[in-house]
Amino acid sequence: MSSSPVILHLRAETKPLEYRAALTPTTTKQLLDAGFQVFVEESSQSTFHIDEYKKVGATIVPEGSWKEAPKDRLIIGLKELPENETFPLVHEHIQFAHCYKDQAGWKDVLGRFPAGKGTLYDLEFLENDQGRRVAAFGFYAGFAGAAIGVLDWAFKQTHPDSENLPGLTPYPNEDELIAEVKKELAVALKKTDGKYPTALVIGALGRCGSGALDLFRKVGIPEENLLKWDLKETAPGGPFKEIVTSDIFINCIYLSTPIPPFTTLMELSVPDRKLRSLVDVSADTTNPHNPIPVYTIATVFNDPTVVVDTTAGPKLSVCSIDHLPSLLPREASEFYSRDLLPSLLQLPQRDTAPVWTRAKALFDKHVARLNE
Repeated sequence: MSSSPVILHLRAETKPLEYRAALTPTTTKQLLDAGFQVFVEESSQSTFHIDEYKKVGATIVPEGSWKEAPKDRLIIGLKELPENETFPLVHEHIQFAHCYKDQAGWKDVLGRFPAGKGTLYDLEFLENDQGRRVAAFGFYAGFAGAAIGVLDWAFKQTHPDSENLPGLTPYPNEDELIAEVKKELAVALKKTDGKYPTALVIGALGRCGSGALDLFRKVGIPEENLLKWDLKETAPGGPFKEIVTSDIFINCIYLSTPIPPFTTLMELSVPDRKLRSLVDVSADTTNPHNPIPVYTIATVFNDPTVVVDTTAGPKLSVCSIDHLPSLLPREASEFYSRDLLPSLLQLPQRDTAPVWTRAKALFDKHVARLNE
C-alpha cells in the first residue's frame, strides 16, 4: 500500500444544498505539489468552480464517475452517499458516514463497505495522538447556527406565528452573512424598544461554541446578553431553567453517553417561557442520547426551522440542519481542508501512520458489530 503513489478522487457532493468540498483548489495544488495524483469531479453544486481546480493542475472528470473509477483511487468527499444507493463499495473512502453511533440505518450504510471489500476512513474519527479531531467544521457550524438563531428570533418579532423563517441560501462570504443578520436584527429591535435578545451557548469553550459567540459579537449582541456554559455549568445535570429564560439557545455539545436532558417538552411548556429560537448544532436527531429530546425532524436550508410542539408559551422553533457550515461554504471548506491537509499528506503511509491506522481499526471494529 505505502509504496504506491496516492491517487485521490474528489467526488461531487450529492446531498441537497451541500456546497462545501473536502478538497479546495488550494489544498488540491498542495497535494499535487507533494506528488499526489488528484482527480476532481465536475459538480453541479460546489461553491468552487471546476476551472479553479483545472487551473491548479487537477484532472477533471465527470460528476459521479467515482463509481466506475479504478480500485486504486481513494474516493474523498464530505457528506454521506445517497440512501437509495445500495451497491457494494469497492474503494477506500474518506468521508463522513454517520454510522458509528447507532444512528438510524447505520447497518445499511456501513454494510456496503465490507460487501465490496472497501474501506471507510470516517472524517469524524480522524484523531491525533491526543484524541482530538485533526479537522472539524465546528467553528463555522456554530457561527452559522448562531446566525440562523438570530434571524429566526428577529423574524418572530416582525411576522405572525403562522409564518416560519423562510429558506436560506449560502452566502459568498462571512461579511455578507453578518450584514444580513445585522439588517434583520435592526428591524426587530424597533419592535423590542432596542432590547437585544439574550443567548445561551452550551459548549462555549469548544470550536462550535466559539464560532457561535463570534457571530453574536460581530452582529452587535452585548456581552452581558451572552451566557457561556460548558462542562462546569452542566455538571449538576439538567433540565436547566436558564434555557427557558433565554431568548436564543445554541446547543454545541455532542453526547455519546446518556445524561439528564438539557431541557424537555414539559420544561418548555410554560406560559412565561422567553425562549423562542433553539438551534441544535449537533443535530443528531436520531441519536438515542440527544440531550434536547424535543424535536424529531432534521431541518434543511430551504425550510430551516420546525415548530416545537409545546402546550404553553409563545411559538418556539428549532433549527436542526446537519450541515450548517454550508451557509458559508467557501470559508468553511478552506478552513477544514487546510486542517485536514497534514493528515492527507500521510496517506502514502496509511498502513503505519497512526491517524489512519486508528481510523482503519475503528472501521474494522464496527464492521465486526454487523455480524454480532
